[in-house]
Amino acid sequence: MARAAGPFAALFACLLAWGGPACRDAAPAAGAGDWPRHGQGAFEQRFSPLAQIDEHNAGRLGLAWTHDFGTRRGLEATPIVVDGVLYTTGTWSTVHAFDAASGAKLWQHDPQVPREIARILCCDVVNRGVAVDAGRVFVATLDGRLQALDAGTGALLWSAQTTPAEQPYTITGAPRVVSGRVVIGNSGADLGVRGYVSAYDAETGERLWRTYTVPGDPAKGHETPAIARAARTWHGRYWETGGGGTAWDAIAHDPELGLVYVGTGNGGPWSRVLRSEDRGDNLYLSSILALREDDGALVWYYQTTPGDAWDFTATQHLLLADLEIAGRSRAVLLQAPKNGFFYVLDRATGELLSAEPFAEVTWASHVDLATGRPVEAPGVRAADRPVLIKPGSAGAHNWHPMSFSPDTGLVYVPAQELPGLYTVDPDFAFVPRAHNTGLDMKMYRSLPPPGAAAAGTSGHLLAWDPVAGREVWRAPYAVAGNGGTLATAGNLVFQGTADGRFVAYRATDGEKRFEVTVPTGIVAAPISYRVGETQYVAVMAGWGGSFAVAAGDAAAAAGVRSAGHLLVFALDGDVSMPEAPPPRPGQRADVAIDASAEDVGRGSDRYHQWCAVCHGVGAVGGGVLPDLRFARAAVHAEFAEIVLEGRRAALGMPAFGDVLDADDVRRIQAYVLSRAPGGAGEKPDAASP
Repeated sequence: MARAAGPFAALFACLLAWGGPACRDAAPAAGAGDWPRHGQGAFEQRFSPLAQIDEHNAGRLGLAWTHDFGTRRGLEATPIVVDGVLYTTGTWSTVHAFDAASGAKLWQHDPQVPREIARILCCDVVNRGVAVDAGRVFVATLDGRLQALDAGTGALLWSAQTTPAEQPYTITGAPRVVSGRVVIGNSGADLGVRGYVSAYDAETGERLWRTYTVPGDPAKGHETPAIARAARTWHGRYWETGGGGTAWDAIAHDPELGLVYVGTGNGGPWSRVLRSEDRGDNLYLSSILALREDDGALVWYYQTTPGDAWDFTATQHLLLADLEIAGRSRAVLLQAPKNGFFYVLDRATGELLSAEPFAEVTWASHVDLATGRPVEAPGVRAADRPVLIKPGSAGAHNWHPMSFSPDTGLVYVPAQELPGLYTVDPDFAFVPRAHNTGLDMKMYRSLPPPGAAAAGTSGHLLAWDPVAGREVWRAPYAVAGNGGTLATAGNLVFQGTADGRFVAYRATDGEKRFEVTVPTGIVAAPISYRVGETQYVAVMAGWGGSFAVAAGDAAAAAGVRSAGHLLVFALDGDVSMPEAPPPRPGQRADVAIDASAEDVGRGSDRYHQWCAVCHGVGAVGGGVLPDLRFARAAVHAEFAEIVLEGRRAALGMPAFGDVLDADDVRRIQAYVLSRAPGGAGEKPDAASP
């Protein structure tokens, strides 16, 4: 599966930036107490060398300061700390700067993202953070802009539109600065776009290079030899549905090799039957790409899921490390993508070194190390009947960052067990600017009653030995969708949970050393930094993102509501924890809709095509956006105006009058009422958020 474009010189041994028994990540440009990059260093290890807070005193942690963002949407950002200033992002791509010791607000930048952009989002109005370099703060906005701000004042220095405004691209990922270039990808594979990653001059905003991840219309010519080779693995008129392969999250950098690593996403539509006549590997979907930092040229690739048909993106965290494997020091790239296998690759050549399942995997028996290809189970690509596999489209590991401790040699993965049901829509027709997954929405007509959370759904913190390819320990959770992780030199691993806790475990064996209840679920990853003599641990707390808004019962099982806070801990901190928002009433409005059983079924189809991505599968809200089952009578009175005309567009509820009509709205309304208490004889849990 790996293809190298040319030989490399022997690798140098990594520098021991802070000492210790093993090679560390590349040394950051700023002070040793800072958190200067998204993954702490270019290698994205998310390991803090600070040890004032350790396994022995972690129980003394308390809040040092906090900030309330006043939002009820998801917060996913990794804060950046440089020279005593903490930079982070909130909803709608806003940027915030704080004094990292006191929490005093220094400045805020609002890029004024148009609220109608919510129409083409898959995953909440989130942003995963900024990059900071040479006195500039870089942020990518939901509507596709890349902006540079003055780090001291927040003043806008330049802004570049990185996506075609007329196409349904969005950006939720954090940019990275690579040798004076700002690298950024984008999202939108499900909506019919073609993926690419771009680099911009950090000082001027000039675009330096762009690398497409899948081929476009062959009649227009292929941009590079790599794309021409990829086109031979596609069939039919694939370009008419975009192709997908968007590079929406993972980026890492090896300064010595001069390589930028990016992960690519799923195809559009999901099913290869609809996308490529059910033929071909469809390069470079669900792949890890090694690009030359100077010009974006492809050096090597590895495809984790050839011909992906299950939304098995490889956009999950890419982590670089130097490990001793079979008695030899290897410079490696590590990834635990959605498909359930943990990959170890040589990061110079792309050679596959190992691929072991880190979760229950039923779609493939194993990965053949000789070919690099998964050995698929029989029948997993059936197009004429439903197929249930594990993991599902939410993945055995999603975007939530993992971490690596060079002290323990372990990777700490926010893992989860979630099944997936796949059916191909026999009547699929591509609709521009719509969620063109190609799933047959009729499969949602027979969902269990609300409140019956899906069986077999859970999460856990997994400590994984990448050399031995095995689990060392785990901390189990009742629900999925838990936050990213942080490893520290204090022999600790920190993680926030979906059910509203912040926890520290002993890194060597998983013994819990600290736990505190927080006001909401946490999906973001923590960081640690030092100001003066004090070490801090900070995390963005805000339940949201794709799982929380779309997973229905599985998300509601977390039992939390969204509230946006930055929580900063230190030893003997004595600031009071913010209160959790009160639960929403679980009372159905006394509203009746004249609708037959067939109307309700067709309402389900339309709801799951247009509404479920934000309001939840089965019309079950996950604690972020309003749970439509419990909408007030006043909302039902203007239901059609809200849906068709955008009466609440300013709140992020766009108009759908171009794709739905009055009959569709009536049927959708009937469906959501049928899922409420007393609707169609069902009795959901009234305590659902």
